[in-house]
Amino acid sequence: MSYIAELQSKNILIVGAGTTGKSVARYLENIGADFQIIDEKAATLDGLEIVSNVPENINFDLAIVSPGWRKDHSIIESMRAKGIELISEIDFAWQLKMELSPDQKWVALTGTNGKTTTVQMLESILVAAGAKAIACGNVGTTVVEAVTSGNSYETLAIELSSFQIEWSTLPIYEVVAILNLAEDHIDWHGSFAEYANAKMKLLNQSKMAVLNLNDPEVILRSAGWTGRKVFFGFDTPQFGEIGLVEELLIDRAFVTSPEAAEVFAELSDIKPAVPHNVSNAMAAAGLALAIGIPHPIVKAGLASFKLDKHRLQTVLSKDGIDWVNDSKATNPHAASASLLSHLSNIWIAGGLAKGAKMDELVVRTSSRIKAAILIGTDADLIAKAIAKVLPDVPVHKIANNENPADLMDEVVTCAKNIAVAGDTVLLAPACASMDQFSSYAQRGELFIDSVSRLAAK
Repeated sequence: MSYIAELQSKNILIVGAGTTGKSVARYLENIGADFQIIDEKAATLDGLEIVSNVPENINFDLAIVSPGWRKDHSIIESMRAKGIELISEIDFAWQLKMELSPDQKWVALTGTNGKTTTVQMLESILVAAGAKAIACGNVGTTVVEAVTSGNSYETLAIELSSFQIEWSTLPIYEVVAILNLAEDHIDWHGSFAEYANAKMKLLNQSKMAVLNLNDPEVILRSAGWTGRKVFFGFDTPQFGEIGLVEELLIDRAFVTSPEAAEVFAELSDIKPAVPHNVSNAMAAAGLALAIGIPHPIVKAGLASFKLDKHRLQTVLSKDGIDWVNDSKATNPHAASASLLSHLSNIWIAGGLAKGAKMDELVVRTSSRIKAAILIGTDADLIAKAIAKVLPDVPVHKIANNENPADLMDEVVTCAKNIAVAGDTVLLAPACASMDQFSSYAQRGELFIDSVSRLAAK
């Protein structure tokens, strides 16, 4: 019996009613499978009733778990004790793929920062090559949706979070990439070591990996892996590497001989050509080259790519002051890259730090911080780091927690009173947004709106 046919005879529990749970529920409903949904917060999903605990009177054959549920959660442990088979959405999608599209190629990447930009760059390259491909996973479309959509995608470019990798074992990827490793989601994993271990686990599911030569943690933690390693970085590349020679991005990994080198982009093709974005382009190129995309097509795909909103988005340039929205910089590593992209920053930061520390961020970017405007639950955490490293840098705390729009108006007004020609007013929070905003996107949109009303005039 086929895997899909077996699903139709099973009693299935969907764990989590978020984006992943919805896509799984839609698919199971389409094939006529019996299922229930469990979630601790939601009460209904598209008219379907949701339970908050595993029903005692029902024997489930399979539980499909959304990412973000810890393996030691009481509900998960309860199901494990009952002998219920637990599978992640990624592994579930792989089982469906093996039946529906066995020749479909899966390419995956992870990292603390740059995942979405890199996977979208890869998608742009694949589309330029004329391939039927989509970026999916931890961005936009879920993997289950991509596999079951009926679009017959030849290649899936999959962004994976540490949560998704932690829960996944089945997929075999054509090639994977690990962009960088820095503190994030410590509150979920318990320690940086466990977080890093989850990321590096991805190596066990491929025979080739594209790895960041400029990230010591990635190099150290991949040392014992025996697959083919393709390193990328900002130095002149050695044979087997991707690198930078003056204004040219050079491939010496996917070439015809040890002496050969191929140009796959110029710095002018990468917009903006700030260091971390160039690094993202190298990783995307490495993944594309690994599955046979020619160098000229890689160049065309990178040149046509544009960053999403809320990622180093210049909202306004007026009176010599740049107003930049990088609301997606939700951890210290991302904020550091953003701060280092500008010379003199009025830095807007704060929110939920998720267990991350801020001292290293402030030390690394100390020469780029002119003043700080702090908001949110963990504003004091950042303020203490600044006081320790930069005691002369002025810090302004905005404590309005009543209305997100009013809060952002106060932030922008404060920045307008401080900034002078040559400064960048930079929203790079280094924190998650959920304490004061519905999402990083809402935080960014409110910043854009406030700038347009208060700074543009």
